[in-house]
Amino acid sequence: MTKNNFMNLKKNIEIHFDGRELLCFGNRPNDFLEIFKKVVKKHPTRIALCFKKKIITYKQLDELSENFAGGLLESGLKEKNILVINIVNSIEFVVALFASFKIGLIAMPVGHRHKKEELISLYDDAVVHAVIFDKETEKQQPSSNNKSPILFISTFDKTNINCLKFNELLRRGSKQKIVLKNIHEEEPAILLYTSGTTGRPKGAVLTHLGLVHSFLHFQMELKLQDGECTILAVPASHVTGLVAQILTLIGCAGKIVIMEHFEVQEFVILAKKHRLTYAILVPAMYALLLHRNALTATDLKSWRVGAFGGAPMPDAVRKELASKLPLLSLNNAYGATETTSPTTIIPIDCNDPGDSVGFVVPCGKIKIVDENKHEVKQGEAGELWIKGPMVVPGYWKNEQASESSFESGYWKSGDIASKDENGFIRIHDRKKDMINRGGYKIFSAEIENLMMLMDEVQEAALVPYPCPILGERSHAFIFSSSNAIDPNKIRRELLGKVADYKVPDKITITHLPLPRNVNGKITKAPLRDVAQKSI
Repeated sequence: MTKNNFMNLKKNIEIHFDGRELLCFGNRPNDFLEIFKKVVKKHPTRIALCFKKKIITYKQLDELSENFAGGLLESGLKEKNILVINIVNSIEFVVALFASFKIGLIAMPVGHRHKKEELISLYDDAVVHAVIFDKETEKQQPSSNNKSPILFISTFDKTNINCLKFNELLRRGSKQKIVLKNIHEEEPAILLYTSGTTGRPKGAVLTHLGLVHSFLHFQMELKLQDGECTILAVPASHVTGLVAQILTLIGCAGKIVIMEHFEVQEFVILAKKHRLTYAILVPAMYALLLHRNALTATDLKSWRVGAFGGAPMPDAVRKELASKLPLLSLNNAYGATETTSPTTIIPIDCNDPGDSVGFVVPCGKIKIVDENKHEVKQGEAGELWIKGPMVVPGYWKNEQASESSFESGYWKSGDIASKDENGFIRIHDRKKDMINRGGYKIFSAEIENLMMLMDEVQEAALVPYPCPILGERSHAFIFSSSNAIDPNKIRRELLGKVADYKVPDKITITHLPLPRNVNGKITKAPLRDVAQKSI
């Protein structure tokens, strides 16, 4: 899609997902594979991916994904099987994603920091058929069962797991002729799990209808051009890295410079070398770039669009960025996995919106409701409900969660928001009990439940406290009558079960019961006060 194409997109009311009336772009591509094939045909020799010293053109990406798709078919995978991509940011990630599109698999990216118990839960819930893993995720794979129905695929040769090899599948698949399937735009394309406060993970079903609209929304609102260059520094397994960067840049026939993990000096070196034009980072990353004095306007004069999301941008960080990089447009994008990324965006050339997250995207619709589900007046706060073709149809094999989270075509975000007279949306509070640590979301209930399983723990509560770099960190309060309880032992036990960022930064042991309200529930407000005062 070129700049002239998207400016002429018309919008129509259409019926999707068994009765939802949705405002959609009328003359849109049918699916993301269609977008990819057009880019490959028009720009076969243009660079698509850069990773360390390796460069992949669009023609090569097309061939690699086709060969890998053939290898997957030969290994026994079939249409609508689920392929887990549990690897760090890499060329293999993108190859596996587009291979899935080509043969109708459902791609299921999973964060590389998950531990074995978390992976077992996700794999069981989704009923996965195959898993791609790398050196970082090898030890956590639940592959010890001799008769595991899951097909494991390693991206490297010397692995301790009895499995297929990525490169071998490429070679075998090169002999196969892939017949591209006709894709229905409402079919599941990607399955992304988002942890729920109930403890059971929920798989959000991303469709091609949603992926196409999210790409077009980013392209239109941020005025992205043909041949943009981005640095993929956030996890590709997260909806931001997946949709806002990988798919959006490929839709723009752009270049994706891949970082395995974010590192300040490397980011700046790559930005200068490749002439970075567009990036989307969490505010903590911008803060680190400033903290290390890594930003200079002369080195980064090509960087036009600095999008951010996942957490609020502190005013001090925003002002310092404007001072260091006066040509950089800072654009907040608010969304969620359930909305296939953006719900609101601060568009290019927008007057200073202050603490707003911007306007609702062109095909999006919202309403802000009170506890009785009645829409509130302009300027008043209430729960934000979101509707549009980018909103997922529901959760994977979880009718109960779908019924409780969706109503009349709207997804009930659980976020408290308001809308002013100019149409700016503001988020006043986040989902209940969620802690946002540098863009990584921690649900208190998950960690509290694990701590409660420990013998010495009688009560547990997890609350946030502010951090100038990460935005928030976590503080656990534990009631125990035992004098032998050890915070370090608690940390070690948690590290064996969950990703490291979920382990509390601080742990306070008390021999008094935690505060409770009149209904007998632990009340966290006084604990948050204590956590903030202890900084």
